Amino acid sequence: MTTPVKVAVGPQEKQILIDQIPALKGKKIMIIGDICVDEYVLGQVRRISPEAPVPVLEVEEEDVRLGMAANVAQNVVSLGGEAILVSVVGNDTGANLLRDLCAKNNVNSEYLVTDNTRPTTRKTRVMAKHHHLVRVDYELKRHLSEETEAALIRKVEESVVQADCVVIEDYAKGVVSRNVIEKVVLICKQHKKRVLVDPHKTSSGPFYKGVDLIKPNYDEALTLAGMDFDELRENPNKVVEVGRALQKITGAKEVVVTRGKDGMTIFSDDEITEVPTYARKVFDVTGAGDTVIAALSLGLVSGLSLVHSCMLANYAAGVVVGKVGCVPCEIPELIEYIKTVH
Repeated sequence: MTTPVKVAVGPQEKQILIDQIPALKGKKIMIIGDICVDEYVLGQVRRISPEAPVPVLEVEEEDVRLGMAANVAQNVVSLGGEAILVSVVGNDTGANLLRDLCAKNNVNSEYLVTDNTRPTTRKTRVMAKHHHLVRVDYELKRHLSEETEAALIRKVEESVVQADCVVIEDYAKGVVSRNVIEKVVLICKQHKKRVLVDPHKTSSGPFYKGVDLIKPNYDEALTLAGMDFDELRENPNKVVEVGRALQKITGAKEVVVTRGKDGMTIFSDDEITEVPTYARKVFDVTGAGDTVIAALSLGLVSGLSLVHSCMLANYAAGVVVGKVGCVPCEIPELIEYIKTVH
């Protein structure tokens, strides 16, 4: 079994990444998957309710942001690229709000499909400073109808020629089915477009068969590979075995296993490389995976190697975990972060 090569990030690698950032500008990434509106109710807790043993939040601020695949799209834009968002929304105020947020964040939303039978997914997080008190979800978890799924695939066919690569972002809300993956992979092969997938932990490896690159975290990788979760979860030394199994099951030549504080393990054909994490402080990991896949895809289509693309993605994730909620990584702060974090 191949031993992973550990890569340290020195001044030369940092300069390669910084020099490449202008090349991200204008690269077009198609993002297909579940989207939502993330709502935040922020304030302070100073007392317990007299009505029930629960904290009373004194609201100081409310905020709405793009979430799930739409957060990937806004990260692509904030890093200099262009995002083509293909997904499904309801015919409701949530859809109007989501489209407004897309316009505000320069995300192309013209390829969204409207389904009158589904609500637009919304997630409301009630928070005291950096602490989550409760989350309220408005959603309908079920597969798309044949009609809506066909309309989604037509949107991909119409717009894929514009894209430099395609990202499938699966949050298991119903947009990403095995049929959608098969059709998207076929379309992308015809147009010679690379397909990356950010998988969901409830799926199995064969569900994503045919993609070029898959980016699970370690827990997701165990489930996708059909390996004993309880036995191996606390045994990170098995990551090579897990990654190799995932390559075989999905047929993906490239597997990137994100491992939190342990960085990333990258499988590319027969080569295995490990890169460290660059998170200086962690307030909230919400949306960090979205930032990673956005930066990774932009790095690849701009000409960076897979390893350097993963380094760039790790730095971008390090920026956003120091904030609260789904917040995109901006270029100036990314450059500063690369320069200053060791």
